[in-house]
Amino acid sequence: MGLGVGIFLIAVGAVLAFAIHYSTAGGVDLHTVGWILMAVGGLGTLLRGAARATSAAASRVA
Repeated sequence: MGLGVGIFLIAVGAVLAFAIHYSTAGGVDLHTVGWILMAVGGLGTLLRGAARATSAAASRVA
């Protein structure tokens, strides 16, 4: 997952979690889906940054 995808997931998740005021009679809670998307986007962004930092450090050593 690239940085852009992670930021996009965070933004879409924030819209679903905070800006949508829609109650569904079905089993899908949009607020929960929003929080999950924000968590996945944040985790992906952090892991991408850690992988980039690790690869940059490895290329300097070798």
